Amino acid sequence: MTIKTRRRVQTALILLAAACIAFGAARGEVRLILTKAILICLECIGLG
Repeated sequence: MTIKTRRRVQTALILLAAACIAFGAARGEVRLILTKAILICLECIGLG
């Protein structure tokens, strides 16, 4: 794989990841993920 091809693949993957993050944020999933993360952390320390 040439350096130019590798750069294109990396750029495409970064743009795809950014689009997926934006799509999830637009659907309101940020709050859901944050809530789940808090619950998991509380369970780990024995408060949940």
